[in-house]
Amino acid sequence: MIYPSIDKLLLLVDSKYRLVHIVANRSIEIKEHKNLQKKENEYVSKKNIGRALEEVAEGLIKIKTI
Repeated sequence: MIYPSIDKLLLLVDSKYRLVHIVANRSIEIKEHKNLQKKENEYVSKKNIGRALEEVAEGLIKIKTI
């Protein structure tokens, strides 16, 4: 099972393509700068992509609508 659910994420973001773009950029930020929104042990995922998805799902990343 994938956490967080894609259905839950698509309620927050208007398209899956935009979601991919947001999460990819956030994953790169995590990798380069090691700045996490939560403590490292609070994440379910060990990988940066999963951590970025968790941040979107929890509303830690604000998404602007165009």
